[in-house]
Amino acid sequence: MDVKRILVTGATGFLGSRTVEHLAKMEDVCVVATGRTMKPHNEVKASNVTYSLGDLADAEVVDRLVQGVDAIVHAAALSSPWGRKDAFWNANVEPTRLLLEAAARHGVKRFVFVSTPSMYFEMKPQLGITEDHPLPRPINQYAASKREAERLVTSSKIPHVVLRPRALIGRGDTVILPRVLRAHAEGRLRQMGSGMNKVDMTPVANVVDAIVLGLNAEGEALNQVYNISNGEPVALWPMLNGVLKKLSLAPISKSVSLPVVLAVARAMEWHARLFNGHREPALTVYGVGTLAMDFSMDITKAREWLGYVPRQSVEEALDEFVAWHVNRNT
Repeated sequence: MDVKRILVTGATGFLGSRTVEHLAKMEDVCVVATGRTMKPHNEVKASNVTYSLGDLADAEVVDRLVQGVDAIVHAAALSSPWGRKDAFWNANVEPTRLLLEAAARHGVKRFVFVSTPSMYFEMKPQLGITEDHPLPRPINQYAASKREAERLVTSSKIPHVVLRPRALIGRGDTVILPRVLRAHAEGRLRQMGSGMNKVDMTPVANVVDAIVLGLNAEGEALNQVYNISNGEPVALWPMLNGVLKKLSLAPISKSVSLPVVLAVARAMEWHARLFNGHREPALTVYGVGTLAMDFSMDITKAREWLGYVPRQSVEEALDEFVAWHVNRNT
């Protein structure tokens, strides 16, 4: 097999670095890894990995990165529940457009785009969502920008696969569980709602598997959008208490009703827009919804068309995170 040269964007982040780590173990692959800044704990040192950092909103940088590659894994994104439209468009939409244009010029054979199920979000319980679920008005600028980036990918002529992975966990997570742990350490963590809501969580290792499947997809599996999760939603608050127990921390002892916390979040958002320079408030409506509402996706299409099989359980990914977190903080 000819050596494949694969460009991975967002390679210095959580998912991107784990993707590079996996690809580096494949003998027939050379990886061009790019990101804005190098994070030492996410650097993969291997003879078939070359780092080339740069701004993906710069057309010249993008053209240089894409020259000579066979495939692109676009995992870079500004992912936040809060922010201004121009920041998300500059980070999520413009780089996607430039990458697709460069890919067309240079004959790239495959484009795997990491999107988000945030575009499904509504302030109500949502279970078993399929890829053809009608998309509501975007809850925030992140969801809106990723929806537009998806549109660019799916309307391009480059063979592509779009993945919508939900709530990534595992070794290297610096977002989801670390935010929970910071809130706990600061005495701010409260159970929101009934505490019985079930949600999809996805081990990052399984998302990497889906990316590799996307790189190798053929026939009808190409030019499709896929939900990616473990297909087995878990009770969120008992899961979080399980993580706290593994870390020898006290369980969550306080709770707040959904109507109350939503009212507080809306007030905080209003204050942030008018008086706080649009800085992200401690609570957002979207954040409350993700913590208090049921949310799961149907992954039948990914199983049947892409050949996706979740190989790591949520519990295994949590153990992986705990071991990594303890080692990093000792």
